[in-house]
Amino acid sequence: MQRTNFAEMACSIARTLDVIGEPWSPLVLRDIWVGMNRFDQIQADLGISRKVLTERLGHLVEHGVLEKQAYDNRPRYEYVLTEKGRELVDVLMVMVGWGDKWLAGEAGPPVLYRHHACGEIARVDLRCSQCGEPMHADDVEVLPGPGAAPQPASAG
Repeated sequence: MQRTNFAEMACSIARTLDVIGEPWSPLVLRDIWVGMNRFDQIQADLGISRKVLTERLGHLVEHGVLEKQAYDNRPRYEYVLTEKGRELVDVLMVMVGWGDKWLAGEAGPPVLYRHHACGEIARVDLRCSQCGEPMHADDVEVLPGPGAAPQPASAG
């Protein structure tokens, strides 16, 4: 089945989904973020086929989210997050917050996150970049930005 290409849509959500919009990519990014940088480590952790993992890694490298670095003379490669990839992990952290709240169950979250700056166990908290107040979907007005698709002229 041909995968839908969202890259040309004038929508940042669609464009992001074009990069990570299938189930394996976020899990591959998670593994690399926590230090599983080698193909065999990722494959063993996820139980993913070699073919699918090769495709996912190639896709993420192609989109500039990951970089391949040789670590052996054969050569063998490990994968590291680029700046673009590290910022994409922030999206995963927001997903963690949602999953912890709605899917973790009575036992609580499966993973905790210690903030380096203060040393405390913390959760992601979306804040406005201008005033610092909490910011959620109901707290914003969606406006066309400079990269918005042109709107057709109304008939009449």
